[in-house]
This record gives sequence, structure tokens and C-alpha cells, in this order.
Amino acid sequence: MSDPESGETDPETVLEELAGLPTLAHPTASPDGDEVAFYYDVSGRNELHILDVESGTCEQWSDGEVPRSARWHVEWGADGERVFFHLDDDGNEQNDVYAIDRDGSVEAVVEMDGQVVIQDVGEDGETLLLGSTRDGQMNLYSHDLPSAETTKLTDYDRAVHTGLLSPDGSQLAYATNETDDFDNMDVYVSDADGANPKPLEIGVTGAEAAPADWGPDGDRLLVVDNSDDLSRSGVYDLETDEVTWFGGEYEEEPQAFLPDGERFLAVRTREATKVPVVYGIESGEERELDLPEGVASFGMMGGDPVLSGDRLLTLHTTPTNRPELLAYDLTADETTTLVEAEYGPFSPEAFADAEYFAIESDGVPETWQAAVEYDPYNTLEIGCLLYDSGERPSPLIVNPHGGPRGMDSKSFDLYTQFLVHRGFSVLQVNYRGSTGHGREFIRELYDDWGGAEQGDVASAAEHVLATREWVDEDRVVVFGGSYGGYSAYWQMVQYPDLYDAGVAWIGLTDLEDQYENTMPHYRTELMEKNMGTPAENPALYEERSPVTHADNLDAPLFIVHGVNDRRVPVSQARLFRDALEAAGYTEGPDGDFEYRELGEEGHASSDIEQKTRLFRLLDGFLDRRIGTETVAADD
Repeated sequence: MSDPESGETDPETVLEELAGLPTLAHPTASPDGDEVAFYYDVSGRNELHILDVESGTCEQWSDGEVPRSARWHVEWGADGERVFFHLDDDGNEQNDVYAIDRDGSVEAVVEMDGQVVIQDVGEDGETLLLGSTRDGQMNLYSHDLPSAETTKLTDYDRAVHTGLLSPDGSQLAYATNETDDFDNMDVYVSDADGANPKPLEIGVTGAEAAPADWGPDGDRLLVVDNSDDLSRSGVYDLETDEVTWFGGEYEEEPQAFLPDGERFLAVRTREATKVPVVYGIESGEERELDLPEGVASFGMMGGDPVLSGDRLLTLHTTPTNRPELLAYDLTADETTTLVEAEYGPFSPEAFADAEYFAIESDGVPETWQAAVEYDPYNTLEIGCLLYDSGERPSPLIVNPHGGPRGMDSKSFDLYTQFLVHRGFSVLQVNYRGSTGHGREFIRELYDDWGGAEQGDVASAAEHVLATREWVDEDRVVVFGGSYGGYSAYWQMVQYPDLYDAGVAWIGLTDLEDQYENTMPHYRTELMEKNMGTPAENPALYEERSPVTHADNLDAPLFIVHGVNDRRVPVSQARLFRDALEAAGYTEGPDGDFEYRELGEEGHASSDIEQKTRLFRLLDGFLDRRIGTETVAADD
């Protein structure tokens, strides 16, 4: 690969340039809508920046005080004079809450054991609503800023999600589940101190409902529900206990009321794109915003997308265009770029576009099933994205996404583009269990990890091998992280004839050990919800653990894991390594597998140095085991 400006051809240099492309994360509008706070690593390290929307001036507030990795969101204080952020130890996600002022002064605000996550900031300027695992399960806490006292508000056995304070601070809205149906999630409204909780009559038992935003007057809630399979937006009238539903043709997620209280914003999933939609509450009219095909996002958790002047704040991206921060003028139907994407020596034309296609899969590929032999499942349409590196013949990376509740979309993915620039075409698969296709599609994965969803992944790989003659069938690799790491392990032990190498990054290998050692809300809301408990389903937990079938490994495997990971503890990697060694496999650059623990890192990282380290490790393994080719960065 060559650098068009310097003529540099060293792959190591280009690797560093790709990993070093600046990334903007978690933009959120200030209370008056005139400023935007966001993380940005344009200096080489993640720092907090504040943008004045009208003047375009951008100021860096922090200088090393915020976390290196931009995993967690930021929140404005009610007066717009300071910003709250999460700080952990080397990526372990056991966050405390800090605040930084305009002059750069930083103070610890909330320090508690466990994970602490900001849910909302009270408009009174005195209250923080927090989610915390201090006492075990994730519940809600109120922190009084003047007195620095923290009070527990809820005490549920199941995790509490999406806590929201009403505009006047007198009530809470949140989601949890008190039924015996693990699939269920209900919306509750309570007094501000957690007293008198009332479940709202939304949807059916077994469906999932959650609040998204309070109306400006505090008399309505914007909610989401999937009782009719596809997630839909609703406006719940708290005085009449009636809900008005919107949409229904596509999977949609509500985002926020607009300040006039007469409209709200939602995001619609169409195939592998995310489209913003504004609904009129009284008229029911919908309006898709005029943006290029790709992915528009409006912040995680507490991110506020509402700017002054009837404008919305969004990050927009496509497979070839890196994320840029936009202000969308709803009156003029026009966008203004607030922060342009950085490309370094590259350009959008240097990156591979995504081809979307769908296959029909019954969950059982043609290749040999070595670990567990399945009969055909329900035949479903499985959406896929293929990135062509242009190399001929091209090796193929099969890259299952994490979650498992998640999806691959037509957005810029740095890991994908890095692999493409090293000569690998990349296949992503929205297997059954992925979001974007409704509740029933998600529930296909329940009680079946390592089953049909893995068959969908392998079937998609077979389809590409059969229909793209330019793919090298002797150089097929599986690479994934988190649940994608579980997929990488499982693909290697279940379909050994399909793959020539694999990379399992922060992946699950022993499901009972994962259940015992992950954080409490992952234990209940991921493991129990999807698989039951090990006591209830011991045979399932054992059978669907890749470590049970470690002796099926028949191609080089690279195991990579962060030592500070609390979602998927490093014990998962160590157990698989130990099982391989017990089965007689050898470790090392020329051995049957390679193993690397990453210090000062948890469940992945957006830090430039840590991304560079992972890219270098990945590149070295692929070069040794498969062979990499370089292609031009720009023409």
C-alpha cells in the first residue's frame, strides 16, 4: 500500500496511519442547544472537546483526565458550565463519575464500588440519576450534588435500564422485569425517590418496552415496544394511560421529543442502513430526513440530539465516508457540517464500499459439523455485507458481529477497512439473533447459542465462495470480538473444514465460567435471558461451550484478550489455551495456536495506541499464517 503524498510503501507506516485516523464519539448538545460536547482523539489521545455551533470554534477542555478509550458517554451539567464523564481503571468498566469545568478543573463526583453509569442529569442542577452495580444487580441511585449524598432508589432482582428524570424532577421512568418471563421488559413510572412504582400498560407480557424521553411538560413519555414483532415508537399519555403508536413497517427506535412537544425523532432500520425519521404526534405524518444512504446516529444513552433553531445533531457515516458531525436544519431540510471527517493520507475513494445481499439459510451449512450435528432449522432471510479488497485472488475474512444483539450496517468500520487495505475481502453476516428484524428474529437465538446463528455465518461464507470466483477458497479466516469472538471459536471447532485460520478476540469459550464471572447485569440480561442458568441447562452450557470441543481445532488460531475485561473475563481465553495444551496443541508463531493477553485494556478499546497494537498483532498473525498483500491507499 502506498501513501500518495509521501510515497511511503511500508505496511507498518500505513497500519499506524489507519489506526491513527481521528475518531469523534458521543456528541451531545448543551442544555441551550448552542454547544456540543464530544470525545475526539485528533491530538493522538482521547480528550473532551466543546464546539460552539454558530462560530464553529472548538475548544479542548481536558488534558489527559478523561479515559483513553471513548467507551462511555458524557453528559452536560444542567447549567451548561461543566460536563460529567465516566472514568475507570485501564478499561475495566468499573466506572466512577467525574466532572470537568470550562477552566479544565476536574473533580470526582461519585465514587462507588462496581460499575456506575450516568442515566440522567436533573434540570434542577442538583441531581444525578445513576445506574450502579454497587450492591450486585444494576439498580438506580440518586446523587445529590450539593450534599454529595447517594441514595439507592430501586432494588430489583433483574437489571434496571434507561432511567429518566421527569422535567420537574418529581418522577422517574425506567425499564425492568418483575415477571417470570425472561423475555419481558416493562416501563415503570415512580416518584423521584423510587416510591410508588407503577408499571405502564404497554404491550404484552414477553415483549420488551422501554422509555426513551419525557415530554417537555412531563405529562407524556416517548416509549418503544416490540409486541407486534418490529420495534415501534409510542407516545404514552400519563393522564389517560393511553398510548399512540407510530410506524410499524420497519424496525424503529425512538430517540427524543423535539422542544415543541409536537414532534419526535426516531431511527428506522432499512436493511443495513439507519434512517432518521421525524413524526408529527397529532397528525401521525412521518418525514425521513434527507441524508445519503448510510447510518445516522444520535448518541448513546443520554446523548441529546436537539440543537437550538429547530436543528438536530447527528453523526453520519457510510462504508467509505468516515463519521462527520452534522447539524440538520428541519426547517430548511439542509445540513451543515460541524466537524469534518479526518482522512489523513487517504480519501473516501481509498476505502471499500459494502455490497448488501441476502441469503436463505436453514442454519445448517453444507460443510461438516464437527462439534454438534444439527437438523435444519426454520429457513430465514439473512442479510450480509461484503467488502471487496480488489485483490485477485482475494483471501476472505468472515467477521461475525458482537452482541449478539447488534447488527452490521453500512457505516465506516476501521477494522474492516484495515483488513481490506491488507488485501482481505471481508464478509459480515446479520445472523438470526441480530437486531433490525424484529423480536422473533432475535428470539431465534434463545437456547441455541452455537446453533443456527453459527450455521447462518458458515452458510453465508459458503455462498460467497460459490458465487465470487475471485475469492481464494484456500485462504478463509474467521475473526470476531466479544460474541463475535465466541463465533470465531465456535466456527473453528464446529466447521474446521471451512477455515484456514481464526482470530478470537475477547471471546467466550466456557459458558458456565462466563456466567459465574461476568458482571451481574450481563449474567441475568444476557446469559439467563438467552440460555437460562447452568443449573437449569447444564448440558446446553457444556455442549455450546467452544472449550468442550477444543480438540476439533484444525487450523492456526490466534487468541487475544484484554486482562482487565469485566464483561468477558480473561479466564475465558486462559481456559481455552489450557484445553488446547492439554489436548497436545503447541503454542507459538510456528505452533498450532498463538496467544496474547493485552495489558491495560478491557473489553476492546478506541485508544489509538491500543488500536495500533491490535492491528499490528492481527497483521502479523495473518501475514504468517495466510499471507497479506498491500493495495494502494489512494489513486
